[in-house]
Amino acid sequence: MNIEMKNIHKSFGTNRVLTGVDFDLREGEVHALMGENGAGKSTLMNILTGLHNRDEGTIVIDGQETYFGSPKEAEERGVAFIHQELNIWPEMTVLDNLFIGKEMTSKFGFLNMKQMKALAKEQFNKLSVTIPLVQEAGECSVGQKQMIEIAKALMTDAKVIIMDEPTAALTEREIQKLFEVITSLKREGVSIVYISHRMEEIFAICDRITVMRDGKTVDTKAISETNFDEVVKKMVGRELTERYPARHPNIGDVVLEVKNISGKDRFKDVSFSVHAGEIVGISGLMGAGRTEMMRAIFGLDPLDSGEVWVRGKKVAIKKPDDAVKHGIGFITEDRKDEGLVLDFSVRENMALTNLFSFSSKGFISGKKEQEFVDTLTKRLQIKMHTSETAARNLSGGNQQKVVIAKWIGIGPSVLILDEPTRGVDVGAKREIYQLMNELTERGVAIIMVSSELPEVLGMSDRILVVHEGKITGELDREHATQEHIMTLATGGQ
Repeated sequence: MNIEMKNIHKSFGTNRVLTGVDFDLREGEVHALMGENGAGKSTLMNILTGLHNRDEGTIVIDGQETYFGSPKEAEERGVAFIHQELNIWPEMTVLDNLFIGKEMTSKFGFLNMKQMKALAKEQFNKLSVTIPLVQEAGECSVGQKQMIEIAKALMTDAKVIIMDEPTAALTEREIQKLFEVITSLKREGVSIVYISHRMEEIFAICDRITVMRDGKTVDTKAISETNFDEVVKKMVGRELTERYPARHPNIGDVVLEVKNISGKDRFKDVSFSVHAGEIVGISGLMGAGRTEMMRAIFGLDPLDSGEVWVRGKKVAIKKPDDAVKHGIGFITEDRKDEGLVLDFSVRENMALTNLFSFSSKGFISGKKEQEFVDTLTKRLQIKMHTSETAARNLSGGNQQKVVIAKWIGIGPSVLILDEPTRGVDVGAKREIYQLMNELTERGVAIIMVSSELPEVLGMSDRILVVHEGKITGELDREHATQEHIMTLATGGQ
């Protein structure tokens, strides 16, 4: 399937999102679509698949002007969209999620469970997925949910698949498996639109790249004719001198220490500490127990045993309120379901954890609240119409910035960051890294859980590697390598 989009315009009210975008897709190619958060990438694809109507411009598919009336119609015509924000029904089983709206029936109208299970298992085998089909989807990790969405799209027999940050929640091993599937699809003539902020992936798997900035097309090139620095400059309109800003940590006393903590059969006898001014990276494969440890420390999940110490004092953290009172903030990996109230405004989301700082005698000072919000939105360069814009209407990266702002506002002593740059563009990533450096310079202790090994190596002062619920090794910044981390993460020595 060949697609050509010419001079596409789109506004939402007075907000002009696309102002003359050109994009074309050839049969059997992987075409990267890149740009900063808010550049208009997802909006362009939503117009292609019929979720939004264009204001101006034309779409030509296989030589004929074509406009889909809905995403369902697009899917029926062979164009599938794997969204960054996962479309999972948590109370339904994995199997039900795979076939929702596309159920297979017998000639008598009954569900053909045998056929559906066989097809699901076949697709899961291609992706090396081992999730039980009868498991409730809500019990799956973010990475497992991502694999369910990928499998769902691959089962549609699509001619075009749009992948929006498909690897954001996946491990290195799962990413390599996905790349194998993409290569196989290319051979079958399937075209892929690949939206990602992970530059290594773009150069590893894509044939061409289109860069967008501020709702316009900047350039389209063959991957072989460009490089990392050129792409970044076109995305952000400036050069980024270093991907990871230099760290000069002034490490102080121990702020947080956990001793022999265990919980939910997901982690056992875990002990570690983090000092003031230090970034401790937590690495490991998906399902190793990294996130579960952090949730238990923050009081979201119960600890079966073990102790938590803050500034030399043993503390009891039974719920998140207890953690916040002891100066611990937690930026969750799942911003959509746990990090934000999507229908609340940016202002309301930022204020949720900080009401005490601009309220007196039970009354909130609107002026102080707005000053607080304005300061943080400017500092984190959050792109939005106004602070009253609903969080769900922001791009994924700007949503992540709102979550970060919410927790920075409490003035934490310890900040737990679980996948802090997931779905965030390269320019915004550097801003977050710089912010992490500024926080550690003020003495904040940071724990960073990340599936991106370059990020772990680039920003951590110490790295703890988790395998099957246990810390299997500790590496210092100078001696850590991707090979060392992966060896420990897979149970090696």
